[in-house]
Amino acid sequence: MNLKSALWRRPLALSGRVATVSIGSVPRKMLVGAFIAILGCGVCAAAADGSVQAAPSPATGADGSLAFETANGSGAAVLDRANAFMATLDNGQRTALVQAYTFANAARWHTYPQWGLSRGQARLGLALGTLSDAQWSALNALLAAATGSGSNEGFDEIQQHLAADDWIRRNGGREGYGRGNFYIAFLGAPSDTGIWQLQFGGHHLALTHTYRDGVLVGATPSFRAIEPHAVVELDGITLRPQRDEWQAFVSLLASLDPVQTAAAELGRQQSELLLGPEARRKDWNFPARAEGIPAMSLRQTQRALLLHAIGLYVNDVADADAELILARYQRELDATYLGFSGSTSLARTGDYVRIDGPSVWIELVMDPPYSTDQPHVHAVWRDKRTDYGGTRPGDR
Repeated sequence: MNLKSALWRRPLALSGRVATVSIGSVPRKMLVGAFIAILGCGVCAAAADGSVQAAPSPATGADGSLAFETANGSGAAVLDRANAFMATLDNGQRTALVQAYTFANAARWHTYPQWGLSRGQARLGLALGTLSDAQWSALNALLAAATGSGSNEGFDEIQQHLAADDWIRRNGGREGYGRGNFYIAFLGAPSDTGIWQLQFGGHHLALTHTYRDGVLVGATPSFRAIEPHAVVELDGITLRPQRDEWQAFVSLLASLDPVQTAAAELGRQQSELLLGPEARRKDWNFPARAEGIPAMSLRQTQRALLLHAIGLYVNDVADADAELILARYQRELDATYLGFSGSTSLARTGDYVRIDGPSVWIELVMDPPYSTDQPHVHAVWRDKRTDYGGTRPGDR
């Protein structure tokens, strides 16, 4: 079946309940991560008690970026599958796919669908609507190598996200919605020497993985949003690509006692992402001072909830790389802060929560309704040391 020609059989009215819809031509295997088993992605090691094993501190490169040094990292598999994907393309498609590696190009990610962006903002690369079935298969093999293997994480989450955008297209959205309007770009030619970036995204989704000398050196910015906020089922498969992340923050905030809640509440209402795609200065503009309650003031159960929330973003990255990143964030947990504004239920437009650590930065906000009648999740994961692999404006 053609993966890009999903046809919804009936309209869906959302009422906050689980809704059911059928999709005609998206193979079920694309939504359950079948490629993961084929590609043999590794599973992160854990201690007998379920805690994350500490890993050696990653090496800092001469340019100040943090290299996630690991013999089992994703770099070699990603490179192999990037080249395999390119081999399926014709000359025109390859010309669209491979773009110059510059900071300006790397920063061209957004939440809007492509039709809503100006010429200078529009995503670079190859539109997925141009792909054949064989090219879709090669693309998904590449995405599976670059992303996590967990249920509702990484590759599985991306497939759910694409299906959710197909839902918008067939339930009141314009033709500019749907998986065919997502883009993939290689910034710089994929290589095991030098630097290049795998860039993938579209409406509500941005993946920016930077590789240097065959090693992942930056997995952020990573933007995830979703509409509808309600859980959707299609052909017996549940679509909930951001539901776990939202629930993790709801549970974390609900665990705070009144004193902790007062300490975590930000001094002013923050109803937009500070470093999200619509921010005026969205890159390398982290606040100089952390606000909220420090993790060292939380109980052990609450610290576990905090680390779980962080892990739901980090685990979108290929398993071995995610293990090292999460271990670094765990070592820095005492100096990591939790802050929020608005309602702790995260159910109202403008409700906001963030995690601010020495390295990790995660924000979630409930964005106003657009395609449905409910507010919906917008969230971004950034890293203060490794955004864009350490590349900053003016570097290239």
